[in-house]
Amino acid sequence: MKDLLEYALRPARQTDGEDLACLIDIAGEGIPSWLWAQNAKDGQTPLEVGTARARREQGGFSYKNAIVAERVDHVLGMVLSYPISSADESATADLPAPIVPFVALEAKSVGTWYVNALAVRAGSRRLGIGATLMAHAEKQAIDAGFDTVSIQVYAQNTGAVRLYQRLGYEVAASAPVLSHPCQPYYTGDVLLLLKPVVPNSQT
Repeated sequence: MKDLLEYALRPARQTDGEDLACLIDIAGEGIPSWLWAQNAKDGQTPLEVGTARARREQGGFSYKNAIVAERVDHVLGMVLSYPISSADESATADLPAPIVPFVALEAKSVGTWYVNALAVRAGSRRLGIGATLMAHAEKQAIDAGFDTVSIQVYAQNTGAVRLYQRLGYEVAASAPVLSHPCQPYYTGDVLLLLKPVVPNSQT
């Protein structure tokens, strides 16, 4: 068991694109691959679309915004985070229904450091990797001058909700699920959780 706990965090690289795509699909409960399938061209698989997007230099889902947990050249998990400086609530009008509640809640996250995705591969869970990645995202927020970290999660994902609440996050707002291509998230709410963060010297 000891060697399973030995992993390191590092900034994601462009070559991590496929790992990042797999992990954000886990974090997004299948919505990312559903969206990628709709945008696939010339025989592309959904994973190939997601990998290409992860390898971009720009955009929220860019490898440049990700930190990975790695063990012996194997990516175990990742956190994808960045600041939200503005949001357009009217932008939801033309979006696919499954992502409307997430974008709507982003409007309530303006001015925070936003954790877009946290995911750990199934075989590497319950080892503290998720909590370690979240702590790193919080340090990034502090270093960048932010005093609040935000994250969104399905209320039905009770394990993730418990983790975030244990780490000090509190529910600040919610939006009803409008549609979801995968079970069991047809109904319920998407939750926005916030946590104040301050430098260690001020705690």
